[in-house]
This record gives sequence, structure tokens and C-alpha cells, in this order.
Amino acid sequence: MSITNESKQFNQSRRGFLKSSGFAAGGLVLGVTLPQHVMAEVIHGADSNFNPNAFIHIAENGDTLIYCGRCEMGQGISTALPAAVADELEADWDRVEVRQADGNEDLYGPQGTGGSASIRKMYIPMREAGAAAKLMLVAAAAKVWNTSADNCVADNHFVINQTNQQKLSYGELASIAATMDVPESPTLKEKSDYKYIGKDLARHNLSDIIQGSLTYGVDTKMPGLKYAAITHCPVLGGKLKSVGNKSSALKMAGVIDVIEIPRFEIPFGSIGGVAVVADNTWTAQQALKLLKIEWDAGKNGNYDTQAYKGQLVKNVESPAKLNKETGNVEQAFKQANSVVKATYTGGHLSHSPMEPNASVVWVQDDSCEVWAATQSPNDIQKVLSQYLKREPKDILVHVTMAGGAFGRKFKCDYVHEAAVLSQAVKAPVQLTWSREEDMRTGYYHSISAQHIEASLDKEGNVTGWLHRAAFPPIGSLFNPAVDRAGKGELREIHNHPFGIKNVRSESGEAIAHTRIGWYRAVYAIFYGFAYGTFADELAIKAKKDTVSMLNNIYDNNKNKKKAEEVKRSKRALALAAEKSNWTGRDGLPKNQGLGIAVHYSFQSYVAMAVRVEVNGDDIKVLEVDAVVDCGQVLNTDSAAAQMEGAVVMGMGLALRTEVVFKEGAVVNSNFHNYPVVRIDEMPKVNVHFIQAGDKPTGLGEPGLGPFAPALSNAVFAASGKRYRDLPFKPQVV
Repeated sequence: MSITNESKQFNQSRRGFLKSSGFAAGGLVLGVTLPQHVMAEVIHGADSNFNPNAFIHIAENGDTLIYCGRCEMGQGISTALPAAVADELEADWDRVEVRQADGNEDLYGPQGTGGSASIRKMYIPMREAGAAAKLMLVAAAAKVWNTSADNCVADNHFVINQTNQQKLSYGELASIAATMDVPESPTLKEKSDYKYIGKDLARHNLSDIIQGSLTYGVDTKMPGLKYAAITHCPVLGGKLKSVGNKSSALKMAGVIDVIEIPRFEIPFGSIGGVAVVADNTWTAQQALKLLKIEWDAGKNGNYDTQAYKGQLVKNVESPAKLNKETGNVEQAFKQANSVVKATYTGGHLSHSPMEPNASVVWVQDDSCEVWAATQSPNDIQKVLSQYLKREPKDILVHVTMAGGAFGRKFKCDYVHEAAVLSQAVKAPVQLTWSREEDMRTGYYHSISAQHIEASLDKEGNVTGWLHRAAFPPIGSLFNPAVDRAGKGELREIHNHPFGIKNVRSESGEAIAHTRIGWYRAVYAIFYGFAYGTFADELAIKAKKDTVSMLNNIYDNNKNKKKAEEVKRSKRALALAAEKSNWTGRDGLPKNQGLGIAVHYSFQSYVAMAVRVEVNGDDIKVLEVDAVVDCGQVLNTDSAAAQMEGAVVMGMGLALRTEVVFKEGAVVNSNFHNYPVVRIDEMPKVNVHFIQAGDKPTGLGEPGLGPFAPALSNAVFAASGKRYRDLPFKPQVV
């Protein structure tokens, strides 16, 4: 089969192994060699099942097991990707069991789950796995019947002899198929022949979800397990001064030890803290409260987000460091009929998944085993290998279901800490961060300020665009000396499909005073807000409606390389306008308004139209029409759920959620002062997919970009009040 560039990075001579062993295992998907201990078992005949690669296992009774190498956290990846395999395999979905794969880059390739990349990167390799396995089963049947493979066809877990209609089940063929050559370039199905891809397929583990029988990070149990609670310095870079009242904590029944964890100076390692290990989580938490802990706040002890946001605004409303310029913005402004200016800001955000950080780690002299709700088992292996001074392959990571993640569980500080505690008490330890600890000492979405100036000619065309941005970049996590966004973080300004001849981007200083990390949609949140809201403001200035204004800006893009982006952006915008009855918006009640925005991110195009009702300061979201062009949709049910979830998250960050720092520390502590959207606030959400082409693109993150600006524009339409700051109505914390 063909090997992708990504696969070649870790491809070894698996072909020789497959031929010599007669066992089709390893490498069909990503071209990888099985670990030596697995090879030995296979070569010695320990397993007679048909294992065409690390993803597919077909037993002699026909039961089919498909492993999902990417991490499931509610987005439905463990149904969508295996279903794509089953489709090409011509498997009976009722005969398929899906299991979450352990951390193993050699078997499954990169397993980091984020950036809306899982389906985009794994769609073709996983389909090729199913197609290759199907061809091997067909070849096995042809051998049994002593006929040509061209006379055989696979269908619903059987291979059928088309000359006499005889059938052989996949189970009957499994052991023979294991001796077949691995197909080099399996042909994939046409779109019209899909059975599962693009269909409304129930999640494979739906009954387990309903019954509450899934194993999450906090559910792992085993004999001898100890439990831990932890607290950290509330200020980034602060240090532990003293721990008092240890004796009282140690006297509590069930308390095993009080342990100080030093800072581990690598990305995703612990920032240092104090933990209590006990025979249950409640006891550990209560003992932790008894400790009298003093911290030295250090250089970030005066961090105040209100003051800092004001400084960012100053930094972008003044000339900043040039990033890139195309054309001549200064000349465009001089020749303009008018120049429109606006500044937009956004606060820090906490991931706050419903399941806080949790893991179980058992460090022994000759092994280390991990059970964790994680987005990146491979990062766990790397961090623990550095801490324990062992090889990454010697760290066994079992990936549990994650109760939400949104980027937080890419970072494995909570796993590193559990390893430290396990090593100290010589037992398996389950560490669960409290909600308060997660909110106050986690990683945060960047606080930001953007200033945009645009020139308009007499016809209302945008002739120049100055865009200044200031936000502490994620790069500061890896290099604290980074003091502003660089070319990578600002490239979206110049890659945007708007057609503007003269564009200048500048980067304002923004030193990080806390840990900045990936948060769902990342920079698309504040870029989408600024672009979508400013486009509405430009339309008002030019006395055009927003859809017409956007189409005009897109039509001015004469770059042939951007033609596809322009076409798909306009198509998503047009459908959102149609579905929301944009042209009939003047007929809405006096206190209602309709806003619209479109944003391109993660290689996908999402347009949203939001209808609101405004009564004084009360904003009620009534209805949302979300149009999504993410190429081929694998599972329409879970894909629609992703957009509905984006609306929920978008409402929260647009209306009220913001992490506030004072004297270096987070003031918020739980959902009472970081309020998420409640079910009675949920609007009607209509999701419309444009299934254009065969290539899937991002889905989990692009929905956040256009929501906040569409909401801001709707509120302005209803009330005349313009919100340029996220959140619109920050909570008093």
C-alpha cells in the first residue's frame, strides 16, 4: 500500500517481517514495525487471529476488533474513524468492537489528539487499512475456491463467489488471510458506495455512556491503590516557603504522607506543589486543607488582568513591531474616503472540563504503568521518561475516556505528579485535581487585544487594512523569553481570504504572566471575533448590509491560490443567510436582531447566523444557524453535536466567562464565579453541512470562531449597543 509522508518518518522494513512470518501484522496503515516482543509472539504462533495491522483484528469466529489510536474525549472520534475502517472492510458494524489503543507511536503513529487534525490526518490511512484487509480476505476466499479474486466480492462480513453465490465468512477466512501478501495500493470506495461514512451512526459506546459504565480517568481502581490531593503555588514562578501543621494532617485516620513536589523544569512537567496521599480522595483533600502553606509569589506576584488588558490596548493603539506588509497601507489611508478604527479585547479562559485532571500511576523498579484521561499519551511517555530516566517505550500508558479536555489534557503535569507520589509511597497512586486547583493553577487561553484600521473608498471598498495584535503566545510556555506573538501566530492576518490589496500586521508586546496553553479553537477565537465584528462595523460605515459587504471583500481577492477559500467562504455565508432568513430580518420584533459572521480556520469554513432578543442588559440567544464546510463528514450525528457544543462554549466565552488574576493569582474558583451556559439557556441550533469533496478537514474547533462576532452583530442589530470586549458582561469575581 502507499505510505504517507507522515508514515515514512517511522517506517521500518516491516515488509520482510510480514513475508517471513506469514502473519499480517503491523504496518499496513502507517508503515511501522511491531515491537520485538510482539513479533516474537507472532512468529512463535501464540496468536492465530488475523491481525492485518495495528488497527484491525479479525478473530476466527468473525468478531472484529478495531483499535482507535486517537483519544476519545466526547468528540466521537472512536466511532468515526473505526467506522471508516469498517466501511472499506465491508464489515458488519454489529460485529465490530472498538477499543481505545494504548500509547504506542510505533503501532499507531502520532496519537496526540487536538488541532481538529485526527480525522484530517487519519482518514485515508484508516480507510486504506480496511481496504487492504478486505483484499486479503478476498484473496483468501479465491484461494479456497481456486478461482480468480476478480470473481469474488466482499459484502457485510462475507466474501461471495459471484460465479456460484457461495459464501465464506470473514471468520472462516481469517487464518488463511493472514498468509496473504499485503496489498501495495488498495483502491478506496467511491463516495456513492459508502455504507457508514457520512451517515448518522450511533456512537459505538452509547449504551455504556447511558449506563455510566465507561471508565474515565477518575474511575481507575486496583488493589493497593492510594489516593492523593494536591495544591500548587497560585502564582506562576512562585516557590514554596514552608509547610506548617503537617503533624495534624498526618494524624488524620487514613493519611499516609505529606509530600512536597519540586518544580520539574520541562514543558508539561509539574510547576511544583504539596500533596497529601491517603487511603481515599476525601481524606486526602481534608488533610490538605489542614496544612499551613506559605508561598513566595515571585516576579509575577503583581499580575492583574484588568491592568494588563489596559496595557495591551495601549500597545496595539500605538505603533508596534512590524510583522509583515503587502502593498502600502499608509498610502491607502491617505487616499481613502474614510478610515474606520476599532479595538477588540478578550480575557483569559479556563478549559474547565467536567472531569478535572486525573490519573493513576504505578512506578516500580522495573516498570511504570499509567492510566490517564489524556489527549497525548506520547507526551506522557516523554515526560515520565525524562523524570524516571527510562526509555519512553518502557512507560505503558492506558488511555481512558476523557470527560472533556479542550486542550488541557494535552499537558501531563497531573500525570507527572502522580508518578512522583507513586515513587515516594511505593504504591499505585490516583491523583485527582480539585475543580478549584484546576481553575486556579492550570493553563489558560491568551488574554488579547487587537486594533484594526481599514480604509474605504467612495464605493465602500476596503482598500487598506492595519492589524495590530498583542497576546502572550503559546510559545512562551517553551521559551519564557518570548514577549510577543511572532510570524506564526500572526500569519492568519495575511492568510485570511479577504481580498485587500494593502495589509500591514504589527505585534505588540505581551509578556506571559501565567501558563498559556492550547484552548479549543486557539487563536481563531479572538481573530474570528475581531474580523467578524469589524466586518459588520465596516458594512454600517459603508451603508451596506453585512453579507453584501463580506461578499464584496471576498470578490476583491484576485489571488488564484485563494480562489477555493473565497468560493467556500462565500458559499457558507450564503447558506447561513438563506437558512436564517437574512433578507427578512427587518421583520423581526423591535427588540430582536440577527447577526452573521463567517470564519476560516483549521482548513474549514463555518458561517453562523445568530438571532437574539435584548431587553436592557439581558441578552437571550434564541436561534443559531450554523453552516459547516469541513469537506467529507464522517458521522453526521457526532459532527452536529460538535457544532452544538461550539455554540454552548461560544455563548459562555462571549457572554460571561473570563479568568481574572489579582496579585498574581486566579480569583475564580468554581462554576459559581466562572459560570458556564445552563441547559435552560440553550437556543435552538440548526446545523447545515456542505459536504464538498472527499477530503475531511477540521470540525471540533472551527465552530467557535464565528459565533461571538455573529452574536455581537446580532446584539447591535437589536439594541444599537456594540460589544468589542469578550466577555460582553464579565462576572464580578
